[in-house]
Amino acid sequence: MTQNVQVNGSYWLQTAPGGAPRPALAEDLDVDVAVIGAGVAGLSTAWELTRTGRSVAVLEAGRIAAGVTGYTSAKLTVQHTLVYDRLRRTRGPEGARLYARSQSEAIERAAGIVAELGIDCDWETRDAYTYVRDPGRVGEVRAEAAAAKEAGLPASFVTETGLPFPVAGAVKVTGQAQFHPLKYLLALAADLEAHGGRIFEGTTVQGLDEGEPCRVRTEAGATVTARDVVVATHYPIFDRALLFARLSPRRELVLAGTIEADRDVDGMYITPEENTRSVRTAPLDDAGRRLLLVTGEHFTPGTGDTRERFERLAAWADEHFPGVERTHAWATQDIDPTDTVPMAGPLHPGAHHTYVATGFGGWGLSGGMMAGRLLTAQIAGEECAWSGLYDPRRLRTAVREAPALLKTQAEVARHFVGDRLRSAPPVDALPPGEGAVVRAGGDRLAVYRDEEGALHAVSPRCTHLGCLVDFNAAERAWECPCHGSRFATDGTVLEGPATKPLEQRDI
Repeated sequence: MTQNVQVNGSYWLQTAPGGAPRPALAEDLDVDVAVIGAGVAGLSTAWELTRTGRSVAVLEAGRIAAGVTGYTSAKLTVQHTLVYDRLRRTRGPEGARLYARSQSEAIERAAGIVAELGIDCDWETRDAYTYVRDPGRVGEVRAEAAAAKEAGLPASFVTETGLPFPVAGAVKVTGQAQFHPLKYLLALAADLEAHGGRIFEGTTVQGLDEGEPCRVRTEAGATVTARDVVVATHYPIFDRALLFARLSPRRELVLAGTIEADRDVDGMYITPEENTRSVRTAPLDDAGRRLLLVTGEHFTPGTGDTRERFERLAAWADEHFPGVERTHAWATQDIDPTDTVPMAGPLHPGAHHTYVATGFGGWGLSGGMMAGRLLTAQIAGEECAWSGLYDPRRLRTAVREAPALLKTQAEVARHFVGDRLRSAPPVDALPPGEGAVVRAGGDRLAVYRDEEGALHAVSPRCTHLGCLVDFNAAERAWECPCHGSRFATDGTVLEGPATKPLEQRDI
């Protein structure tokens, strides 16, 4: 891998089976359940619901599995960095056990689906490691290994790994998995449709009326009437339980390149050090080569120089895996809850037929699959042992971890006010391929100059809650630092919670 990184797209999206786009919803529809969002959480929920005999409609603003799920590192594991020791302290030993059991059963469910449907998705069983190189942090890792084992996981403390450099210590959890997420989810979608489910792409939802029945309104004017509604849009597009105050967006970079099979790291690795570094490989071709994936450099969308971050990650990969030829570079986005645990359950305290799945904190594959089973049980009126753990309505843990919540809100306030006070460059200073929030005619505009020199101006006010966007030069996108909405250079929505584009402006 070399520096001067050029973002060229997700390996998963580029190697997924092709298919014609599904139609947008063009007329009113009545179903048992409407699922908003077709990532891993939405499709898993919809698939589980069709297996109970319910009629289901999935509404997706773009293409299925092409949002956040299409940009994942695709590790399917219960080993979520240093989570179990923290859960043991904040939720008690039983909370840690429920978390481990729910995530484990989700992965077992996925393995069963792969076998049942005969899905060719490069499924591989691998051990997962959280490692540190700093001897001063070995105590954290030992405590995590002990907590994970106490929670019922096959975990141990080790000092030897398959990485090409020494570590001071690591938590090892055996029997985890990695796969091609798009191949898996596209097969899941096809089976969902074979069992009567319906999927609509290019269908943006802009309204939700809760009642008996519920009504979901789309941008095009169609209405879906449903007894139950699931909001599985990664970051919720509706906030009726102060979820926005308890979630923070985080962007992370991914580099991929070819490696010979004899250099395989034989496992899935992550460290909280060095602004996070994650490493794994995937099968690549009949010649025995593997695809090396290196992830890290997490940051808040709309802050700092993303190109510089890509170069730092590339330099790290060059140092530790010299000679690897880079083939892909992309970025992914995660949503962190302020109190550690994802939110899956009723949308707000008064909800009877509306549900949400969000806040997976970088572990959306196992989390989304878990949410699919949990929400299906709740809609069916069945008991689930971990409903309380993931309940979005929980307030006690949010209060207990109030410093994280207050920090999140302080950052939002800082951007909302401070970004309006920062100096703005003149339009003439923009080189081709760059964008910035500038002053023009006494107003602020978000202006992008394309490679031919033409200027494209939109309002800098995010259509979600009004924070000012900033330009990500590496990915050529406008990003909101408050809640993570992302927009193309012409203002169209790339990622929510915003559902409306940035307004066009003249310059």
